[in-house]
Amino acid sequence: MNENEDIKSMFSRFTNISNALQALDKTYSNSEMVRKILRCLPKSWMPKVTAIEEAKNLDILPLEDLLGSLMTHELSMQKKDDDEENEKKKNNIVALKPSLLEDSEDDDENEELALITRKF
Repeated sequence: MNENEDIKSMFSRFTNISNALQALDKTYSNSEMVRKILRCLPKSWMPKVTAIEEAKNLDILPLEDLLGSLMTHELSMQKKDDDEENEKKKNNIVALKPSLLEDSEDDDENEELALITRKF
């Protein structure tokens, strides 16, 4: 699987390669294809790969079920990343509010000082 590639495009690429190999009389069983897909996933997917290997019988696991499981996991990972990003944005906004208030207080103090100096 390439960097920044989603499961759907990876599976599409995998299907194209396996079809081309099949045209050359090299066929793989469903179990071999499932194992090849699980091996090609990046390290960040290893907990999911381990869970699939332990929970399911890879000899009879249909390729479509594997694809569905991986796509579901991908969506949950994206949602988690989006939630973390939104949380960071909220924290940044909160951190900026006090500094904006301090600037306006400084402006008020500067105006008062200017008024006092004019009167003096």
